[in-house]
Amino acid sequence: MRIRAWPLLALLLCVPVQAQILPRENPVPGGIVVVPVAAETEPAPEVYYDNQRVLVMPHAGKWLAVVGLPLSVGPGTQTVQVGGPDGRRRVIGFTVRPKDYAEQRLTVKERRMVEPSAEDLARIARETEIIRKVFAAWTEQPLTSLRFAPPARGRLSSVFGLRRYFNDQPRQPHSGIDIAGPVGTPVTAPLAGTVANTGEYFFNGKTVFIDHGQGLISMFNHLSRVTVTPGARVNTGEKIGEIGMTGRVTGPHLHWTVSLNNARVDPALFLPDDIQNLK
Repeated sequence: MRIRAWPLLALLLCVPVQAQILPRENPVPGGIVVVPVAAETEPAPEVYYDNQRVLVMPHAGKWLAVVGLPLSVGPGTQTVQVGGPDGRRRVIGFTVRPKDYAEQRLTVKERRMVEPSAEDLARIARETEIIRKVFAAWTEQPLTSLRFAPPARGRLSSVFGLRRYFNDQPRQPHSGIDIAGPVGTPVTAPLAGTVANTGEYFFNGKTVFIDHGQGLISMFNHLSRVTVTPGARVNTGEKIGEIGMTGRVTGPHLHWTVSLNNARVDPALFLPDDIQNLK
């Protein structure tokens, strides 16, 4: 199946992204569910889903758990565990709906990027562990809004969740969205946070991780240039790098992943409605 690429808004950075505080709910694999867990008059509760700490924030008089659903989750009933002031945990259920993602087939000219050598595989294993630790991190950072600004201007060339084939070989589903643009196009922080790590990885190329707080982490891949250093605090809209074509790519673009409670979720759910509707 051929995936059609749609242009993003010409003036992405002028979109009022703070009109809404919460991301859009979509209770499917790779989506988000928002669960009321306590009255705002109570202390902020600790919430867990699948043994992972969950982001909570106050809104409309309640504490809300904003839960990321991994692509691997099956349809049916899921639960969160909510810690109370008395130390006991309550269980709250919600329902996950099924979703079938489209297929995408890509041709990669450099065979090594599809069939890595033994040396490459050892490198990939080391890098996978680094990435795992970044996504598993938790910082106690209060958040007042989860509405992101687009991290780059360009066209949406690949959507989230695609079942991918490289040179007709099946690979992991697409864990983010791709924004195609010329090499050197600025990439900016979609939400304030701390630069958790930077590096150059076999598949991901030059990469920046931003920890926005409470298990909400963005990853930006295939950059031509990184302009921030680990530990730096960045504001929404601040430049962190430039679009490139490093790592495994078929052309210059930004791959943007969002991880929530260590589950990769659709970044488009955090963007304004009028951008989402272009898909």
